[in-house]
Amino acid sequence: MQHFIIMKTKIVDATQVKKIIRRMAYQIFERNFDAKELIFAAITGQGKEVARQLIEELAEVSKIKLQLIEVQIDKANPLPSEVVLNPSVKLTGKTIIMVDDVLNTGRTLIYSFSPFLNQQVKSIQVAVLVDRNHPSYPVNADYKGISLQTTLQEHVSVEIERKKINIYLK
Repeated sequence: MQHFIIMKTKIVDATQVKKIIRRMAYQIFERNFDAKELIFAAITGQGKEVARQLIEELAEVSKIKLQLIEVQIDKANPLPSEVVLNPSVKLTGKTIIMVDDVLNTGRTLIYSFSPFLNQQVKSIQVAVLVDRNHPSYPVNADYKGISLQTTLQEHVSVEIERKKINIYLK
């Protein structure tokens, strides 16, 4: 019997991630400088912490009202699962920033759009910390922390420890 050791390589440390998130926050502000309010819709899991940190950085440079909601979805099986917004808010006329940690195929994000399609939102923009560039669905990120060219066998892991984010490749 063969045993394989999975090596975990840190590709971006917490200090670098903080700078990346700050840059993304400035990009969001530049595109939405005239907005009165932005709704950050964070995908369940690590996306929520990425969104929280984006909001924190954006609040330092802008007077735009910022709100965080969580998009609860079963990432392993998104099609049959119900997508729930927590808290449930009125989104008509609002700009939505969908946030996730890693964009791989786009499957999770595409199914996460469903609650926003039932309301007349102003626009939906996508922000991801890592874009792996393996699109299977027509989802592109408007704001990318980093782009990684990886194989389908490699796994990108975003890990949070005491609100510090590190990115690993396995």
